[in-house]
Amino acid sequence: MATAPVERLTTELVVPAEETPGGAVWLSNLDLAARRGYTPTVYFYRTNGQPEFFEAEAVKASLARALVSFYPLAGRLGVDETGRVQIDCTGEGAVFVTARWDHALDDLVAEFVPCDEMRDLLVPATPAPNPPCPLLFAQVTRMRCGGVVLGLAVHHAVVDARSAAHFVETWASIARGAGGGGGDAPVPPCFDHRLLSARPARAVLYDHPEYKAEASPTAHAVAAGTKYASAILTLSKAQVGALKSRCAGASTFRAVVALVWQCACRARSLPHDAETRLYSMIDMRARLAPPLPPGYFGNAVVRTSALATVGEVLGNPVGYAARRALAATSQGDDYARSLVDYLEGVDAMNLPRSGISRAHLRAISWMGMSLHDSDFGWGAPVFMGPALMYYSGFVYVMQAPGKDGAVSLALSLEPESMPEFRKVFADELATLQM
Repeated sequence: MATAPVERLTTELVVPAEETPGGAVWLSNLDLAARRGYTPTVYFYRTNGQPEFFEAEAVKASLARALVSFYPLAGRLGVDETGRVQIDCTGEGAVFVTARWDHALDDLVAEFVPCDEMRDLLVPATPAPNPPCPLLFAQVTRMRCGGVVLGLAVHHAVVDARSAAHFVETWASIARGAGGGGGDAPVPPCFDHRLLSARPARAVLYDHPEYKAEASPTAHAVAAGTKYASAILTLSKAQVGALKSRCAGASTFRAVVALVWQCACRARSLPHDAETRLYSMIDMRARLAPPLPPGYFGNAVVRTSALATVGEVLGNPVGYAARRALAATSQGDDYARSLVDYLEGVDAMNLPRSGISRAHLRAISWMGMSLHDSDFGWGAPVFMGPALMYYSGFVYVMQAPGKDGAVSLALSLEPESMPEFRKVFADELATLQM
């Protein structure tokens, strides 16, 4: 897409509005095992015509208040005396950038796909994700039409998707006047990551292949950074309902991912005897015994996977793939504790983090991230999603903006596979309307 460059106007640090605790926040093995780097996201807001719409000083003031409760985000990544990564609560602040772009928001909404170009335009540049780097970057880009894009980059060692959403929802709540004069979070964050400590007597009861290098790639291994094609596709509420009826008992996420898995296997023209693995990330907050506090702020997700042959995925109804996905996403406390214990025995900070084989998919649910909770006082965003895809084979499942019950996919595949995937996926959606 042909675009004018984004002009960055100011860059500054926003510090907490009040004095905050010092010291360090210990990071769990799940934090250390997270992808090393920043997660970039974008929120698109259509102007409501008010002169104070996303006025920079008001946005910064509400951010400063949000950082009172979420004070670790104003700190820096650090290391303890043993070299283990931690959060140093220095109160130095989050990086805040203002920018303008001679481009129309409606055009951006129509043409946006997650890619390196979009990330570079709409999200602040970030340093190497190693100590002593900042943890939160924000950019407010004002469009030619008056609309705004809020671009964020948060260090993944500090938060998973649910925690990131918790922070944004609190920030937005404060900005629209619902957060309390002192910057209190509607759900107070919990920074006690020792709730996910390894047990004194470690007990690794499962294999946890998702945290190991792929021993023998099934087909043309795809490394992180390899070129990919990305797309955003939508299923209507009726299509989602019809799909779930074919996947008895499956959640929306599992049913949609099952269909994507089938279509990707077909579009990639994989041999039927090839193995294909569906990776997923499962939030364990409510699955632990006892559950984590509602405001647990950190990484509380575990990688899981389901393995099948391409022939099994394609030769059975979509409900088969959904049942395999269910098997990979139904683990409980014993599985999570086994994983934490396993990670205690390996170098969790240097796990394999390359791309995946082109026979595989990595699916992530953002279904719980409500767009309405990201209303800063001028209306909910018309779109929210990832700013880029890390490599081929990523799938994000999200609520579709403005369409109750509809689902959007952000998907990346090899450039040569994407045209066929679009065709196969469209054909499958057509059958869901019959």
